[in-house]
Amino acid sequence: MSKEMIEALDALETEKGVKKDVVIEALEAALESAYKRNYNQAQNVEVEFDQKKGDIHVFAVKEVSDQVFDSRLEVSLDDALAINRAYEVGDEIRFEVTPKDFGRIAAQTAKQVIMQRVREAERSIVYDEYSQYENEIMQGVVERRDNKFIYVNLGKIEAVLGKQDQMPNENYEPHDRIKVYVTKVENTSKGPQVFVSRTHPGLVKRLFEQEVPEIFDGVVEIVGIAREAGDRTKIAVHATNENVDAVGTTVGPKGARVQAVVNELSGENMDVVQWEEDPAAYIAHALNPAQVVDVEFNDSDNDRACTVIVPDYQLSLAIGKKGQNARLAAKLTGYKIDIKAESEADAPNEAAETDVDVDASEPTEDSQPTE
Repeated sequence: MSKEMIEALDALETEKGVKKDVVIEALEAALESAYKRNYNQAQNVEVEFDQKKGDIHVFAVKEVSDQVFDSRLEVSLDDALAINRAYEVGDEIRFEVTPKDFGRIAAQTAKQVIMQRVREAERSIVYDEYSQYENEIMQGVVERRDNKFIYVNLGKIEAVLGKQDQMPNENYEPHDRIKVYVTKVENTSKGPQVFVSRTHPGLVKRLFEQEVPEIFDGVVEIVGIAREAGDRTKIAVHATNENVDAVGTTVGPKGARVQAVVNELSGENMDVVQWEEDPAAYIAHALNPAQVVDVEFNDSDNDRACTVIVPDYQLSLAIGKKGQNARLAAKLTGYKIDIKAESEADAPNEAAETDVDVDASEPTEDSQPTE
């Protein structure tokens, strides 16, 4: 061991970000273990690395005792006093026991420790970098696929896109560039693992933040998102400034802003609706593009349910294809919605109605930006 080791540790700290003190501490611990294993030494061994010269010294720490039962652990009081008259029973003395051939073992051990620390440091750096992108959008390149995942290259790491996170209307081919939403970053025994999604409502939110400066700045807030990925999404918006048209701002001139999001999501339809503090008005907006005549709420405060009356000719529009429009409106507002035609509203036994059974507690995307 020599100054070359010091230079190597300095370079490691500069290039890989691995602190020299951390490597030296790990190296000393590994050398202690190697010494005990190769020289059948007791557990009272300490290894000291000279950071100036790069030399390694091994010390046996012995306790001063009146009676010596194990010479590897103890030293007699007489021998201790011969070294220094100030020693007393119970004191500890360090004796250097560095073997002459210990350099070969030290070099091999140092190589193993440094390689291990480099791997750990690189994993830690990658984890620290990508954990900051959790709940954010990243752009990646599709690399390959297997039976479980599609693997997306995000730069320094390969993220996984599970089947439940893949859009049903999209085909992912190698070299395709896609935007993904980072749902989770884990630090596993095999290294950092990044999970991404194309179906998460957060992807819609982040795309609108990119396209609409007013949403990014907080002038317009996204209050809720109800999404059936690849088909249709309803997004409720609210302006913090009364002079700002939240829906118009989000849609953009001639629909340019919302169209950019639609294009990114491969044609997924977007309904941008006005959030209202009044539940009846909010539910009416949520059923857009259908017109609503009236909203009647159940008497029970604990039952978040209502009956919505629509014109006869708007009934199928309000319900939507396979009940999708009513289902998304229920998810967005948190209310169970029964839809009735206006002509049948007074004849409940013969009413043509649709019951959208959605738990009012089902979460929608929070409007507050992720920090």
